Amino acid sequence: MKNISTTIVNEVREVLDHVKETEMIQLAEAIQSAKRIFIAGTGRSGLVGKMFGMRLMHSEYPVFIVGETITPSLGSQDLLLVISGSGGTASLLQYAQKAKEIDAKVALVTTNPDSTIGQRSDVTVQIPAATKKRLASEPETIQPLGSSFDQSAHLLLDAIIVYLLETYPAARDEASLRQQHTNLE
Repeated sequence: MKNISTTIVNEVREVLDHVKETEMIQLAEAIQSAKRIFIAGTGRSGLVGKMFGMRLMHSEYPVFIVGETITPSLGSQDLLLVISGSGGTASLLQYAQKAKEIDAKVALVTTNPDSTIGQRSDVTVQIPAATKKRLASEPETIQPLGSSFDQSAHLLLDAIIVYLLETYPAARDEASLRQQHTNLE
């Protein structure tokens, strides 16, 4: 078991070592400059998006998860962040197209920056991880389906939170983050 967990950690480390820092900074800056942030993803990528949304909320960013009943309409000063390993999920492509129609910015976290959503994105962060498609160009992994992408996306987005907290502290210390944490538990 220890060997398996070590292998997974090493796989994720290898993937994250190949992510371009400039792309991560561009995404962080797009988040910082957006009036509001809307996060969209399906399946496990959607769960990663919800975790990231929670961290943004703790950091006092105005954030919404697409598909929740209390999510308002997207505006031209907003950012739609799409998390999609393939970059081609039909429902997420529709969201990106709608965002572009109203002049909102679109950011994509994906393995495939040349995808249909990637072509419509203002900011793209490529995570060169294995996906469920197991293309020849993808790295080897012992993990099933798209686990490598999901785990790498989660850690990359957590790194963006730390970058934002360090670069734009604005009274966002540990105590203020705890204050934002739910008290209904």
